[in-house]
Amino acid sequence: MPEKSTISEEDFQFSQDAIAKLRRYFETRVVGQKELETALLAAIIADGHILLESVPGLAKTTAAKAISDAVGGKFSRIQCTPDLLPSDIIGTQIYHQETGKFETIFGPVFANFVLLDEVNRSSAKTQSAMLEAMQEKQVTIGGITYRMPQDVFIVIATQNPIEQEGTYPLSEAQTDRFMIKERITYPSAEEELEILTRMDQGALSRKEPPVLTIAELDRVQCTAEKIYVDRSIQRYITNIVSATRTPQQAMKPELAKYVRIGASPRATINFLRIARSAALLSGRDYVIPDDVKSMRYRILRHRIGLSYAAVADHVDEEQIIDAIVNSVPVP
Repeated sequence: MPEKSTISEEDFQFSQDAIAKLRRYFETRVVGQKELETALLAAIIADGHILLESVPGLAKTTAAKAISDAVGGKFSRIQCTPDLLPSDIIGTQIYHQETGKFETIFGPVFANFVLLDEVNRSSAKTQSAMLEAMQEKQVTIGGITYRMPQDVFIVIATQNPIEQEGTYPLSEAQTDRFMIKERITYPSAEEELEILTRMDQGALSRKEPPVLTIAELDRVQCTAEKIYVDRSIQRYITNIVSATRTPQQAMKPELAKYVRIGASPRATINFLRIARSAALLSGRDYVIPDDVKSMRYRILRHRIGLSYAAVADHVDEEQIIDAIVNSVPVP
């Protein structure tokens, strides 16, 4: 076991207790969806933005609100539509004729947790309004820069499958700002039965008090940053991301031909951060290769660009990712 962790026993135990509280709270509001639970917790602990994809009605909004309520954070929900304007998100300036002065009106983006519901139903111009907020944690209104919440600022965006009508594909620059992308599947028949049972009991609509504060969540995030990552694990991460850019060297030619674009250095950075979260969620203060592997789809599926031939031949990102990861030696 590594001996280079700088986490105190008190901080580590606090984080484990906090994670257990968040899990219990989430599971009282959302039935099933264990993969979604892990993805949300890992990204939030790593202080990263999340992109959720599924058909409507699979608890994406409920899950986002549950995480916000669990820590008592300020929550904003923005319903994206084709006529949504950038000023509807970040805010604008209003001129008061009686005073001759402009007043800055802040938009809903000024919150701890911002839910962009059906983000790919808004235009590219509106989608780009979030770039500065997500990357620099600031927005510019009327030439003046305003900082976002300093402690916790998380964007949770939901999108419908791009095959649906009335959607606008997110650009590479936009999707790269999301730390992870999680795809949500239908619940099982037993889980759906449990949903009906809880609904009849009023459990799903019951308002529960927060189990953590924003300051306590910030403490967990700070603890995650100190999780020990050996140099060999760092090299493992960089080798995986590098292999996405040279697919002809990492996989068979019949698969390599489908890769149009590889992952950026931001993928490497986010891989390291999310691996630390995965280790903390597993009760460890150090990262192992399985932490990296467990997050491979979430980190890479929205960063590897496939050709039109891949769509025509029914080749998805997961197949490419598996081929790449399997080609990299495990430390």
